[in-house]
Amino acid sequence: MTAKDTIFALSSGAGRSAVSVIRVSGPDCGSLLCSLIGKMPRPRELALRLVRHPRTGEQLDKALAVWLPAPGSFTGEDCAELHLHGSMAVVSAVMAAMSDHPSVRPAEAGEFTQRAFLNGKMDLVEAEGLADLLEARTAAQRRQALRQMSGTPSFTFDDWRQQLLLIRADIEAVVDFADEPGVAEEAAAGIDARIHDLLTHMTTAVERAAVGEAVRGGVNVVLAGLPNTGKSSLLNALARRDAAIVSDVPGTTRDTIEVSLDIRGIPVILTDTAGLRERVSDQVEREGVRRSELRIRNADILVWVWSSDVPGSATPAGDPSLVVQNKCDLESGLLRNENPHIVSLSTRSGDGIQEFIERLSTLLQLRFGDVESSLLVSARQIAAVHNSIRLLNEALTVSPQALELKAEEIRLASEEVGRLTGKVGVEEWLGAIFSRFCIGK
Repeated sequence: MTAKDTIFALSSGAGRSAVSVIRVSGPDCGSLLCSLIGKMPRPRELALRLVRHPRTGEQLDKALAVWLPAPGSFTGEDCAELHLHGSMAVVSAVMAAMSDHPSVRPAEAGEFTQRAFLNGKMDLVEAEGLADLLEARTAAQRRQALRQMSGTPSFTFDDWRQQLLLIRADIEAVVDFADEPGVAEEAAAGIDARIHDLLTHMTTAVERAAVGEAVRGGVNVVLAGLPNTGKSSLLNALARRDAAIVSDVPGTTRDTIEVSLDIRGIPVILTDTAGLRERVSDQVEREGVRRSELRIRNADILVWVWSSDVPGSATPAGDPSLVVQNKCDLESGLLRNENPHIVSLSTRSGDGIQEFIERLSTLLQLRFGDVESSLLVSARQIAAVHNSIRLLNEALTVSPQALELKAEEIRLASEEVGRLTGKVGVEEWLGAIFSRFCIGK
């Protein structure tokens, strides 16, 4: 793979459609387009053209063509698009004709976006935001991805890096005067105050990163409880399908079962767990209980499910966010509880299910609805800021008589921040990030 190649790909969805879009980018884009449609359209204007095979002259389609010369294109290179009739026969014929052109080849996954990054059309945070937008399933994921693409987080990261560069420059400016009485101590005190201020902003960003990560991958909502309290029935009711086996036999659920839900725009991974009990019948159930305990510890929201016909089930394990009394149809009727963290329901009759969804939705919005508050949304971003925080804390421990060492810690911290947007040292991440994209993007 080389950026000197001209690449093409189907950028619209595969399969039959009304319109299919083939995107082309690279130095031979113009000659390829002319060989297919003859007269070149005016820049950035759609033009109706006959598409012919360059070698045989066979008409392949009648399509709209657009010419996007560099640098005013998505990739920063010469680009073109053909808006074809969306049959597989048309698309296959046109792509085969493109492949006949020398130095032209099919694009790899994410190659258009990678070229946009390499040509300075977007930074690494914006590229990750685009990848997240293409995979967004809920409104919260869409809003978060668009915010990453907007450049707002990148502006903050660049500001952090600029502050670190200025701090380092100030340190180096006083190094020549460090031997004079009081100069080093006074300079170090002012510099440390600026480092403390920057650390406050970075630490706050890391603390809020849990929201961004959860929205990006899905909030982990775990149903836990003793056997036979109706956890699997509740999961099936929320998923509106028989995702889990339901039985009166204790220990029926022996492994965790996950379903993905969209609850008022928040992505949720709802997990049914094996019933918790000390005495288990076999090794398989013991492993199921162990996995349940692990999921309980790692839950973003823990829902404890109990019922009156299961002795001892009302006492929750862990610290649940919601407590559900299931099988309320066995009692005198649906119990109304003013406590927002307790709800009574029946998965058999359906009573109380909607109230549970409302309370869960309120909790999700309260904890994860403010996606705009999270600057950091991926493990890569969080790791870079964590490393920078560690280096800045080490810089604070350096003696005023060793300003050169303090400057070195600041330099390393600024490089970590630079990795957020791709200013420095991100080669090891490029393959992992751009491989997430589909072909054609």
